[in-house]
Amino acid sequence: MSLDYDIYLREHKNNVAKGFYWIREHLPNLINSDVNYECYICEMHDSSKNDMDEYKPYDDYFYGNNKSSAVVNAFRVAWLNHIHRNPHHWQHWVLNNDEPKEGEILIEIPYHYILEMICDWWSFSWKTGNLYEIFNWYDAHKDYIKMHPKSRKKVETILSDIKTKLDELNKPEKSGL
Repeated sequence: MSLDYDIYLREHKNNVAKGFYWIREHLPNLINSDVNYECYICEMHDSSKNDMDEYKPYDDYFYGNNKSSAVVNAFRVAWLNHIHRNPHHWQHWVLNNDEPKEGEILIEIPYHYILEMICDWWSFSWKTGNLYEIFNWYDAHKDYIKMHPKSRKKVETILSDIKTKLDELNKPEKSGL
């Protein structure tokens, strides 16, 4: 077990929570009062990363000194476990069917997982202190990210609302002229 990875996990969860609390304060219309978001987003987020079949491979991959094929493969399995255990990842909602004629199906992501996914993405902006970083990241990745069209629309609407509010909050105040 690595102190560095433990610190990363704690910092990541804190930054996810910062994103949620910012949204709750500045865009309360995005929060559905019927859902306990604090439990999902602030307390339970990425809790499976503490399971040994995720923790050790992540720790070895990101904080170890060995990038052997065994370490890389163990990390890939851990990542697959992680996205299947955590529905706030878009990959969780991509169904690859056994029958080629059925192909790949994009399942609509429930709203509370969309909100958690955005807070997860945004956590890296909170880490750097540039809250606008998420928008460049999404623009660079959106063509790769596979999402049901309704889910994508919700994601892009939330991101647009966040950007509009950030712009509003960061607009220089006009002098009393």
